[in-house]
Amino acid sequence: MLSLRTKNLKPSPTLALAAKAKELKIQGHNVISLTVGEPDWDTFPSVKKAAIMAIENGDTKYTPANGIPELRKAIAEQVSKDLNLVYSPEEVTVSAGGKFVIFSALQAVIDPGDEVIIPSPYWVSYPTQVELAEGKPVIVETLKENNFTMTAEELEGAITKNTKMLIFNSPSNPTGNMYSEKALASLAKVLKKHPRILIMSDDIYNRLVFNDSGLAPHLLQQAPELKERVIIINGVSKTYSMTGWRLGWALGPKKVISAMTNYQSQSVSCAAAFTQKASIQAIQGSEQDLKDSLVKLKKRRDFVIEHFNLLPNIYVDVPDGAFYIWVDINYYLGKKWKDIKVKNSSDFSTLLLESQMVATVPGIEFGQDGYLRISYALSETKVLEAIKRIQVFLTDFN
Repeated sequence: MLSLRTKNLKPSPTLALAAKAKELKIQGHNVISLTVGEPDWDTFPSVKKAAIMAIENGDTKYTPANGIPELRKAIAEQVSKDLNLVYSPEEVTVSAGGKFVIFSALQAVIDPGDEVIIPSPYWVSYPTQVELAEGKPVIVETLKENNFTMTAEELEGAITKNTKMLIFNSPSNPTGNMYSEKALASLAKVLKKHPRILIMSDDIYNRLVFNDSGLAPHLLQQAPELKERVIIINGVSKTYSMTGWRLGWALGPKKVISAMTNYQSQSVSCAAAFTQKASIQAIQGSEQDLKDSLVKLKKRRDFVIEHFNLLPNIYVDVPDGAFYIWVDINYYLGKKWKDIKVKNSSDFSTLLLESQMVATVPGIEFGQDGYLRISYALSETKVLEAIKRIQVFLTDFN
């Protein structure tokens, strides 16, 4: 009955774990979920007001498949300013969430057998979405000593005659680390030698960073001549705490953007009109709200790092951005928790949830075992309670 493409398709592990945590809560358990990648603060008030006004003004109908012109103009202007390049609204397409925009881009450019290089740890949906486009994910395992970012040598070693694309995410989900200007310049040197390779730069966390500029370094700042090969992905979900509004976008070569728009027109049609109106306000009028959120987020980051590093044989490095920590639990793998052997991070995560009602995402789902991804975009009180429960959990290892 089922198609071949769906027989081996599994649900998003992060959403599945979040759903399991919610189910346990419904059953009456006091669950603390550290799984889902979304801020716990509400969408900014001015953005909500813009959406309400749009609804009241009748912005509830279909829009062009690539988004309303004024939103595409706002996106093009923002990215042009960020990268000191010129993007036009014709090089922008808008659709129903960043995840679907990535899916649309892959459907637009990947043919059966095309290889797509993905450094691990990676966002959980990259390999699956490549496979749904009948491409072949080529996973490059990055190293802790390189902050889990791919080196030029690793990239060069993964390239074959079938390589069509490189996907990378900076700051990273799950590590929170970002590529430095030097690292990006090194990758650019390799990519310039291989002009057939497209690059997907997933910038969804590029404003949730703790540097002085408030913006993550970008490949196109180091190599603007690659502009016609780069597909930039972004959206309102993370930066403006609008995960449920489902609006993302891509910028890139007009031929690719046009193909994506056609694909969107035959699938999801368009993003909601009032969401698009609200997103203009988010992009153009939320700078102070974002700065205030980053102050709160940095405080939480420092708090969670300090307390997690007090746990026995648990190691956490300081991330550059996003709202995740990448927790090293390698010490505990292969050991027994009570009478149960913990073979991998999935076992660790499952036992932690079942015994202490703390939900985390195992690193194995991101392509590297021995770690947990933990979101700290929640209150310090909840984080502290979660850490206390984890400490209790660790005492039962032998």
